[in-house]
Amino acid sequence: QRILRLAEMCRRLETEEEKVLPFYPSSLAEWEQQKVRSVLEETASEPLARAMKDYVGLERFWQRFNKAKLEEKGLERARAALADRNQELRGLLQQYLAGATINQKVPKDPQPL
Repeated sequence: QRILRLAEMCRRLETEEEKVLPFYPSSLAEWEQQKVRSVLEETASEPLARAMKDYVGLERFWQRFNKAKLEEKGLERARAALADRNQELRGLLQQYLAGATINQKVPKDPQPL
């Protein structure tokens, strides 16, 4: 109940994009979605399945949680790629500066006429 109440409080902080399209589209085919709906509509025979019916309201929470986790992982990968690229560029810059320093130390021969 606390999570649901907090979700309602956070609803007003959502961006317009999140309100209109809060989740990624389903990757299931239409017939797979129909099969899932039919399974969810069936009367549960096992105690665990009956208990899960009480937590249907948390489905939106878990969708948002999973979306946030996916975005977090994507950002971590992007950051790692940028860090690698940064190291590569630093190495190239060091090579360039080392080459420029060597060229300045080498005395230039006077140009013969």
